[in-house]
Amino acid sequence: MTIPVKKMCRRLSMFAVCILISGWLAAQTDTTKNAGSTSPAPQAASTDPGTGAAAVPPHDNTYIIGDDDVLSINVWKEAEVSRTVPVRSDGKISLPLAGEVQASGQTPLQLEKLLAAKLQSFISEPEVTVIVTEIKSQKFNILGMVNKSGTFPLTSSLTVLDAIALAGGFRDFAKQKSIYVLRKNADGGESRLPFNYKEVIKGKNMAQNIKLQPGDTIVVP
Repeated sequence: MTIPVKKMCRRLSMFAVCILISGWLAAQTDTTKNAGSTSPAPQAASTDPGTGAAAVPPHDNTYIIGDDDVLSINVWKEAEVSRTVPVRSDGKISLPLAGEVQASGQTPLQLEKLLAAKLQSFISEPEVTVIVTEIKSQKFNILGMVNKSGTFPLTSSLTVLDAIALAGGFRDFAKQKSIYVLRKNADGGESRLPFNYKEVIKGKNMAQNIKLQPGDTIVVP
């Protein structure tokens, strides 16, 4: 092979290598762009693994904290004060610097303001966040001819039908057409709300499958 031919072959080989390298670099650039533009998958709201209930958001002014609820209290830039605490049976919590604080009967927003006021003597402009991570104060009862009677935690959208499922269904000879819910009234009295299981599972008179309220008692004769 003559010298000019050899030089030409070398040039052609170098040209082919350059093309391959350019193509590889372009592919890497596209991959990087696609990876950067991909939006992260949305994360589901955190829930309590014991009850499946979603945590009450911070600054909430509707939920009333009760005994046995578990609170996550965060004081911005104050890790030694921030912590997760249960509400005791006397309705109070203990927090460093703030001391004993009444939590039961307060909303998360009200408790945030109360804690901030107590911490002002020790921290300049304290920013407090309160989240109810476990709702344990709201409960209902189910009694009678069910497989698992007793007291259960009440989530926000629990119905009579849901409660029966939680109780493991009916025992033999349960009077499924004569179930009722006992509910306390504001005046101190008690209402008796009928529930016909046979009708509900057939899609009839669905209005009787009411959402439960704290303190409700379901009776299965």
